[in-house]
Amino acid sequence: MAGEYPLLESSFLSSPVVDLDGYPYFVNPVSDGIPCMTRELLDEVVGGIVSVADLDCDMVLTPEAMGIPLAACITERTGIPYSVIRKRRYGLPGEISLDQRTGYSHSPMYVNGVGPGTRVAVVDDVVSTGGTLKAIVGALRDAGVIVTEVVTVYSKQRDLSGLSAELGVPARCLLAVSSSGGVPCLL
Repeated sequence: MAGEYPLLESSFLSSPVVDLDGYPYFVNPVSDGIPCMTRELLDEVVGGIVSVADLDCDMVLTPEAMGIPLAACITERTGIPYSVIRKRRYGLPGEISLDQRTGYSHSPMYVNGVGPGTRVAVVDDVVSTGGTLKAIVGALRDAGVIVTEVVTVYSKQRDLSGLSAELGVPARCLLAVSSSGGVPCLL
């Protein structure tokens, strides 16, 4: 995997790591929009996602916020529409609610515009423990939505096969990452 995405790797390896109440959090253009995302980096990331994903789906779903630019660019390249899993409840008919938990936060999330039989690929910026993805996939399945795959830019897990087995769908990433002593590193 190393060397396939030189701009992404360089961007990640130059990321500062901050402590959020004991949770090491890396800050970079893909996961935070800080520093700014360049066209070249975004092009490399979206090209990577499109190349590793099957995208045999009716729609790309992404949790807000940092998956939005990725999903929008995937739509631009493939013509597959996207929708955003929001942190705001709208109360629309068929709205799916779920409880999102990450290593550093907890919040409800809501999915609109999908229903039984809709085939979706879930795209996100980072997978850490998989808690958010497990909640999303579980809630979608409970509503009869067919999740075809999960694709992230970064994974804090060296091997996503366990998460893939737990989710029951392929889970892929562009770059497996970590941090040690406040310094970002590739796995």
